Amino acid sequence: MANLSTKYLGLDLRNPMIVGSCGLTSTVTDIVALEKAGAGAVVLKSIFEEEILMEMEHEVSAAESDGYDAKAFDYYDYKIKDKNLSAYVKLIEETKAAVSIPVIASINCVSAHEWPYFAKKIETAGADALELNIFALPTNFNKSSADNEQLYFEVAEKIKEHVSIPVSLKISPYSANLGPFIQKLSETGIAGLVLFNRFWSPDFDIENFALIASHVLSREDELALSLRWIAIMSERVSCDLSASTGVHDASSAIKQILAGADAVQIVSALYKNGKEHLQTILDEMNAWMDKHDFKSIDDFRGKMSQAKSEDPAMYERVQFMRFFRGTEH
Repeated sequence: MANLSTKYLGLDLRNPMIVGSCGLTSTVTDIVALEKAGAGAVVLKSIFEEEILMEMEHEVSAAESDGYDAKAFDYYDYKIKDKNLSAYVKLIEETKAAVSIPVIASINCVSAHEWPYFAKKIETAGADALELNIFALPTNFNKSSADNEQLYFEVAEKIKEHVSIPVSLKISPYSANLGPFIQKLSETGIAGLVLFNRFWSPDFDIENFALIASHVLSREDELALSLRWIAIMSERVSCDLSASTGVHDASSAIKQILAGADAVQIVSALYKNGKEHLQTILDEMNAWMDKHDFKSIDDFRGKMSQAKSEDPAMYERVQFMRFFRGTEH
């Protein structure tokens, strides 16, 4: 049987399948079940920056100096949020006591201001690593693309001041200069990059004229975006790469590793098929590796990356050309 063990963020994983941040990683009971189903690691359900209220008086004072009015903080809101923060720390502590696989905490942040103090508490609670899920919708028409991208560098710089555990950034594909942007982020000292964020998107109910959610769960055809960029950035970054979105079966996980991913995140497929689907994926990965005589993940990781391709231009092709030109003579 093939050896599926790998490393990600400096952590030893028994296999590259990581359950991404979601409702399935919000309780100890579910995480224990995910470990039994075969997960290589879990990313805890994110706590949002908006939930993080400073817990100490000097932090509130700092907020005032930045223009916040401390009197505006509702007492009851403060108590509820403080309880949520304590519950997140408790989740980390209890999960670490219950499972042996790596536990990665997650913060969804839109600035470099309010969350760093809590990040230190996450480290103290015993999290093996921290994933920062970063994105601010570029709807401020007074900001340039460079201004929007600067947020990521500010976060990367700030986090190094507060924690020593490995940190990954989960980023958006929306960049005017994506390749160099990813490369520069990888050189900030972070341990990994997750490609890419998947966002809530709106849809219209045309009968009731209401705004509703678009596809909540990912589809298999969404794999292509991250697959292209994992393949392009493999061997061009100074940190690990994790692939996210569109991973629904063993084939898609294998493709991401062939592209150069160090690990693969899965969520939607588990909602659709149950936690036991993880074991099916692992069994099929094992069978595929045995069929092609690969003894370990490293034997085929990056085998089909752009850097190792005989036709690297294919990874940069964006027009369909011959597919829709009609019959050629």
